[in-house]
Amino acid sequence: MRDKKKGFGFKTIFFVAFASILIGIAITARFDMTNYTTAQNFWRDPSSGSPNGTGIVPNNFVEIAKKLSPMVVNISTTQVLKERPMIPFPEFKGPFDEFFGDDFNKFFNEQPHGGKELKRQSLGSGFILNKEGYILTNFHVIENATEILVTLPDTKKELKAKVIGQDQKLDIALIKIKPDTDLPEAVIGDSDALQIGEWVLAIGNPFGLGGSVTAGIVSQKGRVIGAGPYDNFIQTDASINPGNSGGPLFNMKGEVVGLNTAIIAGGQGIGFATPINMVKEVLVQLKDKGKVTRGWIGVSIQELTPELAKSFGLKETKGVLISSVNPGDPADAAGIKAGDIIISFDGKPINELSDLPRTVASTTPGKTVDVKVLRDGKEKSVALRIGTKTDEEAVEQVPAEKETAPDQKLGITVQPITPDLAKRLGVTDTDGVIVTNIKPDSPAATAGIRRGDVIKEIDRKPVKNVKDYSKAITAAEKNDVVLFLIVRGNNTIYVVVKPKG
Repeated sequence: MRDKKKGFGFKTIFFVAFASILIGIAITARFDMTNYTTAQNFWRDPSSGSPNGTGIVPNNFVEIAKKLSPMVVNISTTQVLKERPMIPFPEFKGPFDEFFGDDFNKFFNEQPHGGKELKRQSLGSGFILNKEGYILTNFHVIENATEILVTLPDTKKELKAKVIGQDQKLDIALIKIKPDTDLPEAVIGDSDALQIGEWVLAIGNPFGLGGSVTAGIVSQKGRVIGAGPYDNFIQTDASINPGNSGGPLFNMKGEVVGLNTAIIAGGQGIGFATPINMVKEVLVQLKDKGKVTRGWIGVSIQELTPELAKSFGLKETKGVLISSVNPGDPADAAGIKAGDIIISFDGKPINELSDLPRTVASTTPGKTVDVKVLRDGKEKSVALRIGTKTDEEAVEQVPAEKETAPDQKLGITVQPITPDLAKRLGVTDTDGVIVTNIKPDSPAATAGIRRGDVIKEIDRKPVKNVKDYSKAITAAEKNDVVLFLIVRGNNTIYVVVKPKG
């Protein structure tokens, strides 16, 4: 009699499949993938349908322009501004009062003083996100608008739009119309995949002339132009002009990779677009909440210069230097200290000053991330739970006894911070010494130390009083460079000074 072989029956297979589904649901919930699904339902990405281009650079752009232009709308806004009132003419008082009498004052003060309302119209561009009528544009296109009209390119219909959400820091706005027909949907691409030298297409409404198409290449990525705290622009030589603001920048697959945002006055062939990946990070928040809540850790930072890197014993200038940590805030709770150099945040490398604010801002509040820092030349990992505050507070980029005699090698004169002086300075901490004089052309003056700066550390050693200062400065003058930690107003910064030989 043969033994029966045991195998997987129907019940076993059913049980395994059911268990797998449950595990999958649990994993999805654990990693918070709901927002991703919501996002995909809100806009169309390449996986949800065929793109509008081929990815191949054409001999001409006729076909791709035909497919993409219907997704781009013209936006006109009306703003009501109040004319600034004139200052009333003061009453005339003098030796000729009897001659002029009250008529003189009446003549001037009864003239029109302004204060009337003025209407101003402006034009911009935008593109259609989905069939429900959501449209993306720049914040500055719709800022302070009392009326927003959207013109559809195919039908030339004008439809009123309302603002759903806006984010001044990223200069984006989400508006909505009530469509009475099917709308073409833009495909949202991946701006991180853009390559320098890649062909792109800009479509918009320059100078209010109506739809216009220009082509060019990606000239550079990650441009910082001083427009805001999260500068990370795509630079292109596709012609962008006033009125193009809010219009899309397309790749050759017909995917939106940027939002045309800025130009340089007087510059030719230079335009800047906000990467669409930065926009995607906040779009759902704009739709659901009307505003953006960004991550925040509560630190002040400064650039790691070659001189600072040397003073910290580092060979490279990669990373961002923490100049101060707000007591009780997320970074402080995680154990991050002034003088730490952040080189990685949530798995993303931090190489330059602008990297950290952007990375922190795009991290979901409440999430615990791994932060790698260099402390005393050694790498250390810190678990940090992201907090929530306003954008301005997310990461700040960067002041009795006798005076000391000015030291010869640095040229600094200091005095202690007395309670009376602290009150005048508006500070509560009397630890440290205040710089009362700087010798012209001295090393300290060259390095940028100023009168009124409060010295808190010298070469990483705390300075609480003049005695600490004198001791630390004597030891430090023997070194090639001296590292100062100073408080200047509301900022705390590191300064490197090279003593005279």
